[in-house]
Amino acid sequence: MNQSSGLAMESLKNLSQVLAPKTKRGEQTLEKILNAAEIEFGEKGFHEGSITGIAYRAGIAQGTFYLYFKCKEDVLRELVLYINRTIRSLLSESVINVEDRIEAERIGLRTFLTYIRKHPHLYRILQESQFVDPEVHKAYYMSFSEGYQQALKQAVDQESIRDGQLENWSWAIMGMMHFIGQRYIVWGDQAFTDESLDAVVDSIIDLLKFGLKR
Repeated sequence: MNQSSGLAMESLKNLSQVLAPKTKRGEQTLEKILNAAEIEFGEKGFHEGSITGIAYRAGIAQGTFYLYFKCKEDVLRELVLYINRTIRSLLSESVINVEDRIEAERIGLRTFLTYIRKHPHLYRILQESQFVDPEVHKAYYMSFSEGYQQALKQAVDQESIRDGQLENWSWAIMGMMHFIGQRYIVWGDQAFTDESLDAVVDSIIDLLKFGLKR
């Protein structure tokens, strides 16, 4: 990666406004608040969602909320950071022992889409974050791109893929993942099975592997 490597990831750390818990119980309460906020903002949107609603869904007193966050904007910011950490961790763990980059892309895409199926509100939360906190919205995607570039560079060094404009490629692949998730998961229907999901993943990997050239 270039000299800017790691800047977005460092920016993500600095953006957190949570009053960090010092105990295991406090960490569990924080996670309850974030999970509740995901549903509250996902169902109602940021502006209609409320701290009262988050506290109710989390099963805590409203005063407990303020032990961790000062306002609704802070919890949305932390939720975006939490989602970012969760997805990046899942993707890293899913391909930790996979040396072939194309196979890693297959597993990574499948893992991402499976996560979206379990967290259908993610897209709405990320879309609204660009208006509530543009800085954290940008850092969310920039950190993914930095990680992707690093993975692609490693694959180039191992001669698993050819060299090229790795930054551009990282954004192109991320764009495919994003819109495939929106089309088939967020806008999907009840008939979308695991077999259907595998077929979609296979079609995207086919494009990555062979391109459009006849």
